[in-house]
Amino acid sequence: MILKDFDAWNEEKKQIDAREDALLYREREVRWCRLGANVGFEQDGTGRDHSRPVLILKGFSRSVCLVLPLTTSSKKHPYHTSVGVIGNRPAFVIISQLRLVDTKRLDQKITTLNRNVFEGVRKAVKDML
Repeated sequence: MILKDFDAWNEEKKQIDAREDALLYREREVRWCRLGANVGFEQDGTGRDHSRPVLILKGFSRSVCLVLPLTTSSKKHPYHTSVGVIGNRPAFVIISQLRLVDTKRLDQKITTLNRNVFEGVRKAVKDML
């Protein structure tokens, strides 16, 4: 069993919360997002800053948006939907990990999804619900 370093993530989360510069974003963008160290099977961020790419599915305000974490795992699963190649690697959104995040967690933009691909993701999310 791998133990997660929740204490280090908590210190980083305090710094993220103190940020005053929420980034402007748009739906369809893929951005790095500091998802953190999470419980059980919740999707974690990776690396030193606990980040992973996410697709911005819906913006509610300057402060919050709905995101879908991305993975390179090509599992045959109804809740994994392909979004093509991102950063020279096949990428999939994990629809079952849909979550609301504060935009302070968002970081550098990676790309913007093609409209048709994005609409396919939206349909898959609606079908899940």
